[in-house]
Amino acid sequence: MPIGSPFYERTAPLCTSMNWKDWSGYYAVCSFDTIHIPEYFAFRHSAGMIDVTPLFKYRVKGKDASAFLSRVMVKNIDKLAVGRVAYLCWCNDEGKIIDDGTVMHVSENEFFVTSADPSYLWLSRFTRGFDATIEDVTDSIAGLALQGPTSREILKQCVDIDMDNLKFFGICEGKLDNIPVRVSRTGYTGDLGYEIWTENANALKLWDALMTHGKNYNITPAGLDAMDMTRIEAGLILNGADYYNASHMLIAERMSTPYELGLGWTVNLNRSNFNGQSALRRENEEGSMWATVGLDIDWSELEAVCNSYGLPPEVDGHAWRTSIPIYDNNNYNKQVGYATSGTWSPTLKKNIAIATIQKKYDVQGTRVQFEVTVEHTRHLVTAIVGPLQFFNPERKRSNPALNREINQTTLAQSIK
Repeated sequence: MPIGSPFYERTAPLCTSMNWKDWSGYYAVCSFDTIHIPEYFAFRHSAGMIDVTPLFKYRVKGKDASAFLSRVMVKNIDKLAVGRVAYLCWCNDEGKIIDDGTVMHVSENEFFVTSADPSYLWLSRFTRGFDATIEDVTDSIAGLALQGPTSREILKQCVDIDMDNLKFFGICEGKLDNIPVRVSRTGYTGDLGYEIWTENANALKLWDALMTHGKNYNITPAGLDAMDMTRIEAGLILNGADYYNASHMLIAERMSTPYELGLGWTVNLNRSNFNGQSALRRENEEGSMWATVGLDIDWSELEAVCNSYGLPPEVDGHAWRTSIPIYDNNNYNKQVGYATSGTWSPTLKKNIAIATIQKKYDVQGTRVQFEVTVEHTRHLVTAIVGPLQFFNPERKRSNPALNREINQTTLAQSIK
């Protein structure tokens, strides 16, 4: 039976929808109100705050901590500077993904790792020969994700960290209204945003402080339904939907590699040995069988299909995570892939999806056929293959301090 997170005393009274789900053994809010769309717009136009405590969290320490993590991760952690965060994945010996997550370099010999699936047993089996220890701090560290255009301004009101200089995928420790916190410029919405980590004992004070300081910035408690829509817009894959943990799968066809999932950019091949290196090097040389792409589903064709039944076009009000077949544009009997998750995007005004497709179809602008069901009958509509990132605002990576410096330099040059 799920338990409440350290923020449960605050989230439970606000969850008037009574819409909860089990997330890694915790009660997690799907939507606070009966409609989750206002929470979605908070992420995109102000600031949404979501409890991310259920993420699995590990503290890795020791003089060989970076060498150990480099051995089990696809990225070379030896090159990750203190105060920086890396998004990456880790694989088995066949180069199939076990999970994806983040590694935060907290101090010289200390790292903070987050993952979607429990990874302690997997990671700890490789510590032999390294002066490194792994501590599972999942149940002792609470986390809030503050995401959206006003998130930086909210934190500037209450933390003793220079938020204007905290770069994208940076991390810094400080105090938020005298609460010890670790702030990382990371998130799962594809927007400007931060994740704030603290000891469980400080959780309620942290929630109250952020709600108080965010009042004038339209801060809104948000749930998983809204975040699911934003992560699809941002092209962020989800374990258990867009791919599966290879250690849980019975057949190879259910497993994926970093290259197949569009995570080839996280792989550092030319270095010391790491799990799956040989298999990934071979795949990099020979090419992949599959690719993960974004699909823009043709609205006019969907509308025409619905109109043929005397119905208006209809899309699910929630993000979906069901496997939907995709066919060759010139041969409707030839399946070439499948969509794994999708949503109607209120911001982009598009019907979009993340899909796994045969590699030869991974060309931007390629037309494929997407299966839809209207009145219990299957139909096909056109979808256009494109990049995974449908939504990628400049503010996500913006650095106000750097912008000011550039503007001052430009002004000085113009005066001269």
